[in-house]
Amino acid sequence: MTGLARPRKEELPGLVTPRAPELDRFEDDGRTPNNAALPLVIYRAAVAMPRGLDPAAIFEELFAANEWPDSWRNGIYDFLHFHTSTHEVLGIARGRARVQFGGDRGRAVDVEAGDVVVLPAGTGHRRIAASNDLLVVGAYPSPGGRYDQTKPGDVDHDTAVRRIAEVPPPACDPVYGHDGPLMQAWRNGSKP
Repeated sequence: MTGLARPRKEELPGLVTPRAPELDRFEDDGRTPNNAALPLVIYRAAVAMPRGLDPAAIFEELFAANEWPDSWRNGIYDFLHFHTSTHEVLGIARGRARVQFGGDRGRAVDVEAGDVVVLPAGTGHRRIAASNDLLVVGAYPSPGGRYDQTKPGDVDHDTAVRRIAEVPPPACDPVYGHDGPLMQAWRNGSKP
């Protein structure tokens, strides 16, 4: 969307609702490495989408304020892929989607506007279905490694697993900052 206002930095805390994270862990299936140490994190209805503000800009500003500045606007690709050199956050700015996380043997999850999904490096993902108005803001932490978009079979599996294990943890939770639930979950490698 264009022509709508961007939120001011001081407005951001009022647009975020504290949420307990949903945590999910996916095993390496031989094609998609996933992440042996870190769970996928989902925050449901964590970000408000008030009229008058560009919903994508809300996520862009929120993520940047929490040291995930390298953002983009698009959808979610319909082919299975993963990132071996960086973590990724997906903010659902508009619409809804059904997304499979964890590769071919993963889990299908419904997401909608206001939801946030944080994928540790290596987590397979692909869009299964989406509303026509789906708009996603993705971002990567700083410092966070180099962006790549790998499909199963594009890289030697052992090399991918090694690269994923070398990705440093982010400095902040992309929604809740330095003390956010992501930091605790990823520091402890919490299991769901």
